[in-house]
Amino acid sequence: MPTISKSSLPFALTFALILVSLAIGRANAARAAQKADQKPDPKTIAEVDAGLGPCTADFTITDEAGAPVYAANIRVHIAYGFANLHKFDLQVGTNADGKARFIGLPENSKQGLFFRASEADREGSAFDNPAKTCKAQFTIVLRKKP
Repeated sequence: MPTISKSSLPFALTFALILVSLAIGRANAARAAQKADQKPDPKTIAEVDAGLGPCTADFTITDEAGAPVYAANIRVHIAYGFANLHKFDLQVGTNADGKARFIGLPENSKQGLFFRASEADREGSAFDNPAKTCKAQFTIVLRKKP
């Protein structure tokens, strides 16, 4: 049975740690390559969580002919807190069915929420007062910008 001398013990431990690190790195690289090969499902509804309350806003974005618009951007500016001092902007893109969702919207918004949708040279908008319609559903028709 081979014996390890005390002077070669640090070398053996270092060598073992290097082998373990390489194995973990190779496993992570394989997982990353596997994820890169997986394409996102174009039917999955994208959603953004504001984390400010229980309200939601579901969107269907269409063109003037009523066809769903893929990859339209929907933006909202949220002001909240004492004297509306806290502010941030959220954005979500639509799926192949023209659908997208905002969740976690504040229930009490003094000014309401103004949503703007756009894609290329087309745009549309919707307004919501979450105090009245906490679970809002909108269909926005995108029209050419004037």
